[in-house]
Amino acid sequence: MYPTSLTQLARGNPFSAPLFSLQKVEEPQQSLHGQRTRRLAAAATADEGDSCEFGSQKYFILCGFGGILSCGTTHTAAVPLDLVKCRMQVSPDKYKSIGNGFAVTLREDGVRGLAKGWAPTFIGYSMQGLCKFGFYEVFKIFYSDLLGEENTYLWRTSLYLAASASAEFFADIALAPMEACKVRIQTQPGYANTLRECAPKMYAEEGLWAFYKGVVPLWMRQIPYTMMKFACFERTVEMFYKYVVPKPRSECSKPEQLVVTFVAGYIAGVFCAIVSHPADSVVSVLNKEKGSTAVQVLKRLGPKGVWKGLIARIIMIGTLTALQWFIYDSVKVYFRLPRPPPPEMPESLKKKLGLTE
Repeated sequence: MYPTSLTQLARGNPFSAPLFSLQKVEEPQQSLHGQRTRRLAAAATADEGDSCEFGSQKYFILCGFGGILSCGTTHTAAVPLDLVKCRMQVSPDKYKSIGNGFAVTLREDGVRGLAKGWAPTFIGYSMQGLCKFGFYEVFKIFYSDLLGEENTYLWRTSLYLAASASAEFFADIALAPMEACKVRIQTQPGYANTLRECAPKMYAEEGLWAFYKGVVPLWMRQIPYTMMKFACFERTVEMFYKYVVPKPRSECSKPEQLVVTFVAGYIAGVFCAIVSHPADSVVSVLNKEKGSTAVQVLKRLGPKGVWKGLIARIIMIGTLTALQWFIYDSVKVYFRLPRPPPPEMPESLKKKLGLTE
């Protein structure tokens, strides 16, 4: 029997909410480079019916493709709401509410005006989705290998947080240029109506920096957002199968599993919107104004100003997040990618905790 402190640590650990499970596997003693290697059980062999192994190159490529579909299509579909939200953030005196924002936009720009910025939105968020979901899967396995099987189980939500933050760091670098163009098109009337007009004009006026000056605020907005998006989603899915769904996930049909995915995604999206909204307000204003810094914009907006447009963003992000998880999971189902079930404690850890003889 191991000391009771170990038992208390495992039972009291606040970061104990995984979605993927690890099962005990034999580890090779040495790699080709003389170092011990660890692999997730699901990565060792593909289950019957799976099209590839968990963690294989094909798996990562298809996960990235799922990210492109999930983020690119959903953000493009939400362009009208995103446009009104951005205008409420940068011009609150003119666009006083969601309804008023739509009415003013329709009166001044017509129905076509609601689609302003769709091209940079589609391109930018497709690239972001590729990096966000693809790199998330890569970092999840990489950090799990570093932690080992038992520590991955004990600190699995910490692993999700670290993997999603790492993935989003690179995803925002891919997104920043198109996000800058999108905000200029949507919030500066007369500046440019299309991406083909906007990008060359920005480069001629401010150089390459024009496309990346918003990357730090993007990190401030998107990294907490993505950490919440993945960690909250994983915990919610686990709780659903534990307390709400009346049967194990293995007995649920694929459509039933996707319904759980959608609902859990919407719940996660609400929390994502709240956590990341202040930084989103700074990004919107920063990309509209020349020569301003994130700190200057934050001071000028103040504690109240950074929350302008929150309701619109909750509606938009909640719906987007739910649809993104639904599309991403549907891609995994369609291509028969491995989808590990809810977690089970490794047998070796059960023995250490005295849970088995």
